[in-house]
Amino acid sequence: MSDDRRTPSISRRAALAGAGLVGVASVAGLAACSPDAPKWAEPGSGNSDTPAPPADPTAASATITAPKHEAKDVHAAIEVAFTLANASTATVELQDAAGTRVSGALRADGTSWVPNAPLKYNTTYTVTVTANGADGKTGTATSSFTTMAKPSKTISASSYSGDKAKVGIGMPLMVKFSRSVPKAKRAEVQKRLFVDATPEQDGIWHWFSGSEVHFRPKEYWKAGTKISFRVAVGGLDMGGGYFGKADITIDDMLIGPAIVLTADNATKKMTATKDGVVLRTMPISLGKASTPSSSGKTVIIEKFVHTIFDTFDELGPELGYRTPIDYAQRITWGGEYIHSAPWSVGSQGHRNVSHGCVNVSPSNAKWLFDLTQVGTPMITKGTERKLKAGNGWTHWNLTWDEYVKGSALPFKPVDTTAGVEPSTEPSTSPSASPSAVPSTSPTSAP
Repeated sequence: MSDDRRTPSISRRAALAGAGLVGVASVAGLAACSPDAPKWAEPGSGNSDTPAPPADPTAASATITAPKHEAKDVHAAIEVAFTLANASTATVELQDAAGTRVSGALRADGTSWVPNAPLKYNTTYTVTVTANGADGKTGTATSSFTTMAKPSKTISASSYSGDKAKVGIGMPLMVKFSRSVPKAKRAEVQKRLFVDATPEQDGIWHWFSGSEVHFRPKEYWKAGTKISFRVAVGGLDMGGGYFGKADITIDDMLIGPAIVLTADNATKKMTATKDGVVLRTMPISLGKASTPSSSGKTVIIEKFVHTIFDTFDELGPELGYRTPIDYAQRITWGGEYIHSAPWSVGSQGHRNVSHGCVNVSPSNAKWLFDLTQVGTPMITKGTERKLKAGNGWTHWNLTWDEYVKGSALPFKPVDTTAGVEPSTEPSTSPSASPSAVPSTSPTSAP
């Protein structure tokens, strides 16, 4: 019996399958035989398989870093932040879904773009940043985001000064909030306080409390300076679940002549200067030893052609008095004024007889009243009592270094080579005076 065992035959397909190459073979066959086989296309042929040309490393480009693309619940006080490559300038265009454009301007350092007003709530916006290269070519970046719903808890802001106010060279810019801002949020709030002064001058904001922040220049304002400022907190996260209710803007403030008053207890005289030149020196009578005037630097807070000093509530029926006063200029909250005092003319220039005020003759009182403005600096020297912080607008009683310490941000000197601060537009929210403003019937000691 013969052994007829044979080696089993294996088809070519089975062999390829065992080797795991069936697909390769099939595809190879199609590639070799199909009339639709892909091939490299000539440049410019439009074939979809044409490799993209390499990116030009020198081309201008922009990258939007905030808000993130398709971000939700974005605050209405958002700024558009971006970076540039191979470009030194950029333009920003922001519009809502209806195509309505939002105006704004770049920050001085050029790193972000600030809308001129808070954005609308619960609205989708599209932003396009165009980078401008030195070669004239541009590169663009586009992003979209949606703002948050209108908040239920808000903080209002108010300003002591109003539009077109004409003030003295020592006038601070004073902003008051309806609720205290936590320390952790003050830097973010301060970043949204924009001062536009012409000519530009070094200055900084100082937090006197969580609800009050004031700006003063390093030196007295230059005479003729024009000032506008914007408190751009509408829609801003101000801590504790509270958001800024609205922006406020103050436009066209004007700094008057460089008038400074100096009262010297040693000589019993007061000197008025303009641009450092003496205009007039006059005899005065300051506070007597039991009620001394305060030595220090303050400014005129308010002025009354005629008023009444009423101290009955303060001093009682035995010591109190009610006296008509002319040409009164308040310099402290504690009741110290410069004013006409015809009853003390004989003592003026010789001895102190007042209850703390600066007594001058009727003619000198009127001359001073016509000369000064709210914000005119008043310096008193050599008395028995030092001016207390906060007893008046005592910003200038602090050294510059002391004032800077009250800022939530580091001091940066003015850079006249930088870009433009965000422009301001009139707000629908009227400015309001802080509650600390005294009534028109002051209590004082003549």
